[in-house]
This record gives sequence, C-alpha cells and structure tokens, in this order.
Amino acid sequence: MRWKGRPKSSNIEDRRSMRVSRAGGMGGGGLRLLPLMFRFLGFKGTLLLIVGVVAYGLFTGNLGNILNVVGLGESPTSTASSTTLNESPEEKELVEFVSVVLADTEQTWSNIFEDNGQRYQEPRLVLFRGVVRSACGTAQSAIGPFYCPGDQQIYLDLNFFDELANRFGAPGDFAQAYVIAHEVGHHIQTLMGISSRVHAARSKLSEVDANKLSVKQELQADCFAGIWANHANEKRQLLETGDIAEGLRAASAIGDDTLQKQSKGYVSPDSFTHGSASQRMHWFKAGFESGDIASCNTFANG
Repeated sequence: MRWKGRPKSSNIEDRRSMRVSRAGGMGGGGLRLLPLMFRFLGFKGTLLLIVGVVAYGLFTGNLGNILNVVGLGESPTSTASSTTLNESPEEKELVEFVSVVLADTEQTWSNIFEDNGQRYQEPRLVLFRGVVRSACGTAQSAIGPFYCPGDQQIYLDLNFFDELANRFGAPGDFAQAYVIAHEVGHHIQTLMGISSRVHAARSKLSEVDANKLSVKQELQADCFAGIWANHANEKRQLLETGDIAEGLRAASAIGDDTLQKQSKGYVSPDSFTHGSASQRMHWFKAGFESGDIASCNTFANG
C-alpha cells in the first residue's frame, strides 16, 4: 500500500500504557461456569468451546459480554493503572499505518454519507495491550479486534497483526487494513440501524437461524470493507499490485470453515457465525468491484 505521507486520523485513542487488573477476580457467572465446563466437557471439549468463542468474537462487537459469560473476561470491578509505554520503531510505524488507514476510511464514508444527504459520525479506534474495558464489557486481546456498538469504538491490540500473519497465514499491510475496514463496516451498520435490527431479530430466532443472520451481518461488513478499498484505489491510488490478493487471503483465513477445520478437524455449517472462506471473499470482492453500498445487501433472499 502507498500509505506513507498520507493524512492521519485524529480519532486514535492510545491505551497501550494502561494496565487493567481485577479487583475481585473474574465475574461471578464466569467463575462458576468454567469448572462445570471442564467437568462435563473435559479438557479437550472445553478447549474446543473456547476456540469457538474466540472465533465467534473475532471481528464482532459483543465480545466482552460473551467472554464474561464463560469466564474469560474481566470483572466489572476491574481497575486500570498507567505504565511507561515501551514502543519499538516497528510498532511506532504500525501505529502511524493504522491512523492513516482509519483516516482513509473516514474520507470514504464521509463522501458516501454526504452523497446521500447525511453526515458521517466517525468512530474512535482504541489501541490497547492485553486487556481493555469497553461499553461491551472487558475483553482480552486473545479475542482479536472488535467493534463495540455501545460506545461506537474499535478496539485493536497491534499484536493481532503478528497472529494474522503467522497463525492465520495472511501477512501484508493490506491484510491489516482489511481488518480495520471490516470493523469500520460494523460501525456503518450501527449508524444505519442495521446492527440494532439484527440484534432484535436474533433474539426471536433459533440458534441455527440466529447464526445465519449473524453471518449475513458479518458478510456485509466484509462488503463494506471492499467498498472502502474501491474508493481508496480509484480516488486516491492507495493500493498496489497484490494488495487485493492479500485482503482475499485474509478473508479466506478467517472463514468459519477454515477456523473450524483448524480447531476441530471438521466443519459444522449450522454453527457458522461469520461465513465461509468463499463467502467472505465473495462479498469483499462484491464491494470492491462495485464501490456501491447497494451491492452489499447480504440480507436479500432470506
């Protein structure tokens, strides 16, 4: 990506020097639930369940509440303290990169909203290390980047990008940009009222049907990420040869079928919450090729 020297966002909140600690241990519900999980599921079964929770939480905005239920989150009585921020030159450059990408998404969506007679409300992006508190609960970095509709903020531990490259096999700066643009896509859904409607609808559905609705929401966020890539490329020539391939590789790497094969050795489509690798690639490409929000109706046809 041709990102160096580009405008940077003012909506970055750096909490990397903050350390969140528990005052009273894990939340009561989670503390009681984990031993039961081990008792009835065994170590392997519990591990698979945790992997599933992490996969579900990846790139969503309900992570804190989910983790607190199973005992992986933090207590509401957690406290925060500040430490000295030790930042390598590579990490400093990565912070600049994130700021540039966020600024470019702001430009894209501001233009799109303005064209439709609306004003775009920019999200904030919170950088953290290890554990962070949000309006959606307290979450650990193990669950990956997430968007919280409660405070309209994106949360990102930069160490995730190492995991994206090494664990998921999706290296490259555009793969990282895709992650950010996907989370911004969830913000767009919040502003458009899509997220609240999906949440209300899911509460009335069976688990399988609720999962299907979640998949549609996640695929639309992928499509919105593609729209950003289209505008970044067509209007600002931000992309280089190979960038889209990086994005598609990342979309494939975090497909539900890919993650389930890695964690369980088999695929269970009824438990998908984000979409298969082919679905995620398809909808990212749909947004990128059209650049039009009308092409992102993943909720059509049931």
